[in-house]
This record gives sequence, structure tokens and C-alpha cells, in this order.
Amino acid sequence: MSTQNLQNQTAAATPSRRVFERDGFVWDAQDAYLFDIDGTLLRSRDRIHYNSFASSVRSVMGHELNLDGVVLHGNTDPGILCEAFRLARLDERQWQPQLEAVLKAMRNEVEAQRDRMQLVKMPAVDETLDYLQQKGAALGVATGNLESIGWLKLEVLGIRNWFTFGGFSDDYILRSDMIAHAIEQARQQSSPGASVCVVGDTPADISAARANGLPTIAVATGNYTFDQLMEHEPEVCATTLADLLAARSA
Repeated sequence: MSTQNLQNQTAAATPSRRVFERDGFVWDAQDAYLFDIDGTLLRSRDRIHYNSFASSVRSVMGHELNLDGVVLHGNTDPGILCEAFRLARLDERQWQPQLEAVLKAMRNEVEAQRDRMQLVKMPAVDETLDYLQQKGAALGVATGNLESIGWLKLEVLGIRNWFTFGGFSDDYILRSDMIAHAIEQARQQSSPGASVCVVGDTPADISAARANGLPTIAVATGNYTFDQLMEHEPEVCATTLADLLAARSA
């Protein structure tokens, strides 16, 4: 990243509120947006989704799954399982035939506990979605969650109504492949040549977007700091969506 671009950072009065916008990129002028869910739109205070990995593997395969050492943030649900099996040195012939059954068990387990979910909305989510919708943008999600789990989280949090389409991980281990599928949906919703932007909170969101030729708005509301996200050179980086909105008039 050039010194000029780094100097083109818009900062609020305090260092804790920071916004960077790359020269020539207008973050709020895109035709469609693909929002990540966990860490970007919401944070889970429960462990329902997390615990469903081990309990589903146990119920289907009779195997005790350990997620220690597995990259969770920015990964996909099938990707998390595959990595856990690899670290456990399980032969692919042992787990691959069982994968769909495990994913089905995860969907059922999370749905059964929907009333116990404790989800927190990130700052200015509704305001950002309303602002972009008012500008005529198509709004979708692009998440590593399985589809039923992703939509369920948005329903429980009360923001499902903002989104008309989504890309999910049911058929994709790689996040970049999931993003490619979400792009197709975004352009069906908007136009064949629509500009599409990914909004996420991890380096994986940035790299998956870049692999598909898309720009990224990175927000430091997940497990990565503003500076850590900036190392991956997103087109836009903000401490929160609230700070990004506030920077419009700064």
C-alpha cells in the first residue's frame, strides 16, 4: 500500500475511530453489496453454532471432534469440519461419506435451539443497510454459515428483511467459491454488469473478494483490528459501520 494511500485515511477525533478509503473508490456507489454475518452484522454471545460442530460429528460418526488449531474466523462451516478432520489425521474415506449427514445434524441442532440464541447487532447495521437500500443497492449476504443457520441468525436478530439473496457454504468449502456463487445472485438481482462489493471483518473476506475481482469494505468489529485488516489492503477499512457512515460528512 502506498504512502499516499495511507495518508488518505479519514480519522475521527480519537484514534479509536478510524476510516480509510482508497483514492478513486466510492464505497456507497456500488450496485450490490455482499455482507458477511458473524463479526460484521452480529456477534454471538452463545456457543450454539460452535458447539454444533462437535455434537453433530459425535451423533453421526461417534467421533470426538476437537476444533483446537482450526481457523474459524473467515472459514466456512464445511471448511472448519474438513480442517478439523485433517488435524485429527482422519482418512478422507472415513469422513467424506458422512459430511452431508453431519451438516444436516448441525442445521437441525441450531434450529432446535433458536430460542436460546444470544445475538448482538453491530453498530449502525440498520442505518447502513437503510442508507444503501435508499441508494438503490441490492443487499445480500455472503457467509461461511450454512444457509439455514445464516438466515436463522438474521431472523432472530430481526434484520432478515433487509436481504433479498445470499451466498452460503452448503456446497462450498472455499470461501472464494461461495463468493463467486453470491456474485451470480447479486447480478441477477441487479444487472449483469453490476458492481459488487464485499463487506466483511476478516482477511479471508478480503482475499475471497479479490480472488473474484471484487473490492472489499473491511470493518474491525470481529477478531481483527483495523491495522491488521489494513495489512491486506482493502479498498475501504473502518473501525465500525457507524464510523464509516459518519465519515461521509467528515
